[in-house]
Amino acid sequence: MADDNMTSPDPQEVEAVELAPARTPLIAAQGVYKWFELGNRRIDVLRGLDFSLYAGDMVGIVGRSGSGKSTLLHLLGTLDKPSRGEIRFDGQRFDHLPDTELAAFRNRCIGFVFQFHHLLPELTAFENVLMPTLIARQRHAEARDRARHLLERVGLADRFDHHPGELSGGEQQRVALARALVMQPKVVLADEPTGNLDGRTAEDMHALIEQLNAETGAAFVVVSHNQELARRMRQVVRMTDGCFEADDHAIAAEAHA
Repeated sequence: MADDNMTSPDPQEVEAVELAPARTPLIAAQGVYKWFELGNRRIDVLRGLDFSLYAGDMVGIVGRSGSGKSTLLHLLGTLDKPSRGEIRFDGQRFDHLPDTELAAFRNRCIGFVFQFHHLLPELTAFENVLMPTLIARQRHAEARDRARHLLERVGLADRFDHHPGELSGGEQQRVALARALVMQPKVVLADEPTGNLDGRTAEDMHALIEQLNAETGAAFVVVSHNQELARRMRQVVRMTDGCFEADDHAIAAEAHA
């Protein structure tokens, strides 16, 4: 029986809720294919993928070697271009930009962490973290403060002046993570960031990525074959032969089961 004291919702309020604009993805990939030509043979790596990433997301991409995980990450990071389909950042396409402008966009908006950290051996940990800000010609004092804070945040307050050869594998990856965040990017793309680390160090790295995702608001996409990492992600997609096996929500539920 209805309560006579209940009031009907204001039609204007209902309309306001219904008309609330949908969020624009930070990255939206639609119908993305990637193939390579070898003589008369075409090798299909990605086969019509759709993928959306929103601010603050933390998405894991898992699958066997050769499934297309790293290729997709390179396309999302504008390190390569799709053979067909399109990828938009904040609603805009960037694949038409000259290489110099595209490189500036990557430096400004996307942070990268690779399995092999790619630190410059002749530079200290602090100088390696600072490098993207120097490329962008940012104000020196502010950039140095950010680099110092990030190294402290990843637990390397006592390693500022150490060179990569003087750091453990886990410490080198922490430097790489700080470097990926120093430009305050909207997106961080990590390709097997714990692939060369022992189990305990990898677990610590996973936890740190989780914490920095929450603290910075940057969206993280982490490629890995590590099933333990998949269980930590809020969303997981699994790739096989250049395709997603199922929608991310279904796989995320499976990973957390």
